[in-house]
Amino acid sequence: MPVTARTVPARPGSPSVAALLVAAHGGPALAVTAVTALLALRAELRPFDVVAVTSAVFAGQLTIGWGNDLLDLCRDRAVGRADKPLTTGVLPVGRVVTALVVAGCACLVLSVLAGWRSALLNATLATGAGHAYNLGLKATVWSWAPYACAFGTLPSVVTLADPARGWAPLWMTGASATLGVGAHLLNTLPDLADDERTGVRGLPHRIGERRSRVLAAVLLSAASLLAVLGPAGTPPAWAWAVLALVTVLALLTLVAPARTPFRVAVAVALLDVFLLLGAGG
Repeated sequence: MPVTARTVPARPGSPSVAALLVAAHGGPALAVTAVTALLALRAELRPFDVVAVTSAVFAGQLTIGWGNDLLDLCRDRAVGRADKPLTTGVLPVGRVVTALVVAGCACLVLSVLAGWRSALLNATLATGAGHAYNLGLKATVWSWAPYACAFGTLPSVVTLADPARGWAPLWMTGASATLGVGAHLLNTLPDLADDERTGVRGLPHRIGERRSRVLAAVLLSAASLLAVLGPAGTPPAWAWAVLALVTVLALLTLVAPARTPFRVAVAVALLDVFLLLGAGG
């Protein structure tokens, strides 16, 4: 997914692999990959399919991150983004373009190895939504839609890798989509001022920081509630305890510094996956 949390500034002389990971928004990309792996394990896929679908999603996330930084290069230079290797010149543009092409090809091949249904969904609605965001939707009132699409389809990218299974349950799709929109609102907070200066006005910019925080807190809590109530059977006591923790974290997003709330959203996403793993529904 096109997640753009700020990262540690790259320094001259940094290893190129590290700079590439920074340019790909490596932290969020790895978080999405970890969620995919946990979902694949929950779905009891064959080991080969677990590796294939997780690797395909990771490769797709890399293309989204690199594509984001390449398309935003002029804007990032205009606002002096010293935390981006492309902006500072630490990382050559050509190297990122090459890496993007290689990762794109790897994403397609790995997706096909996971099955044509999973491959089609990953290429069009999961990874594809991230690129749609980069290519223009980020600057519109529909900026939330690619996040809802990419996160919402991720569970089905996993389940469709099993020929014997179909789409993920609607409650799981809804929880993931809701979580994605909440993550989008919080992920944008550190860049609101810079985005405004360069003409990017997505949903968070239009409703403002305070409303974005409140809406995100509601969405994160709603996603977790779906994760507790969605699976069949009575939720165990520990699930309610996790939900209480999520509520506390969601409330934290209302007062935390601008760079912290997105990290909270990542933590909530991982907690939700553990809810699913424990529920087994």
